[in-house]
Amino acid sequence: MATFSASDGTRLAYRTYGEGEPVVCIPGGPADSRYLGDLGGLSVHRRLIVSDLRGTGRSAVPEDVSTYRCDRLVDDVEALRRHLGLARTDLLGHSAGANIAVQYAARHPSRVGRLALIAPGARAVGIDITGEERRALARLRSGEPWFPGAFAALEAITRGTGRDWAAVDPFFYGRWDAAAREHHAASRPDNPEAVALFGAEGAFDPAATRAALAGFGAPVLLLAGEFDLNSPPRSTAAFAGLFPDAALVVQEGAGHCPWVDDAGRFVEAVAAFLG
Repeated sequence: MATFSASDGTRLAYRTYGEGEPVVCIPGGPADSRYLGDLGGLSVHRRLIVSDLRGTGRSAVPEDVSTYRCDRLVDDVEALRRHLGLARTDLLGHSAGANIAVQYAARHPSRVGRLALIAPGARAVGIDITGEERRALARLRSGEPWFPGAFAALEAITRGTGRDWAAVDPFFYGRWDAAAREHHAASRPDNPEAVALFGAEGAFDPAATRAALAGFGAPVLLLAGEFDLNSPPRSTAAFAGLFPDAALVVQEGAGHCPWVDDAGRFVEAVAAFLG
């Protein structure tokens, strides 16, 4: 585990996997980045620089907790790029981390070589996902033994009458097996305050971000899981439409962490894009 100093002096940590040209990887959550691992073996093809967001994993808690806000976290990505001595870098963001990645691309377009957004959260660009859309996607899993209880919990959550989030966990994986359960347990956010303040007032300016991305010239990959309720294929396709040069991949049989569901297929798609 290596560290560097953010612009406000907060000590931030990152993990390195593999060798070769670097790809800076931004986790979702905000959560300890260990849940990304080496992204199913992507480190065979590229050197992965996997950051722990401030206040998570082994990164320090900042003195000013307002810096947990998504737009403020962009500064930490830039500090990491400078620390690594890179003129520009390929960038990969997963889930909520995609919101950081696209705001970085909007603010520092010349610093990004290629941009990969995996099961991307879309709050930064103002793409909404309705409860009905999530329920319709969930019904594709109706043959699973865990479906009745999980779907009842999902209906209650999307209608605002329930909060049994643990019951809907199986929907986030293509297979709810022992490996998925183990991975999910390791990916829970470890700093509730960081989660609560990530989307605080001022964190997102969708109109400005969309305008900036319309002129973003670097290649972009958006990869969605077929069954992902968090980042459905439809919303990810709409996200792709905001870029001049974007490719959309929908990974069959995958959920929100597609490298867990089928590492080979995931790595093949992302490695081909990154080169």
